[in-house]
Amino acid sequence: MNMILRITLIVSGFITLVLGIIGIILPLLPTTPFLLLSAACFVRSSERLYHLLITNKWFGKYIRDFREKRGIPLKAKIIGVVVLWVSMLSSAFLFVEFWVIRVLMIMIGAFFTYVMLSFKTLR
Repeated sequence: MNMILRITLIVSGFITLVLGIIGIILPLLPTTPFLLLSAACFVRSSERLYHLLITNKWFGKYIRDFREKRGIPLKAKIIGVVVLWVSMLSSAFLFVEFWVIRVLMIMIGAFFTYVMLSFKTLR
């Protein structure tokens, strides 16, 4: 693998891991999507970091639940969708001047909402 890509994936994995950890403490940040993204970055860049993440006693459960049961907890879905739309709409209408870009942002938000809601809900 290209060394620059590998380093980029490892850095991205750590950034999303930190956001996932903050999401455990703060109710506004969804934990599961960030940990899944972190695991995806690590599985493509470092087998050792991926193994450490999925066997971790605090974070591993989120990733294993998704991997084994293919689902996301209801609370994570709700928070994820709310945070997605608050950030998308506020960015679109406060910082973007062109209506084409606003429409594109809304379409991207709708796509990711569909993806998140299409997974099974874990209770």
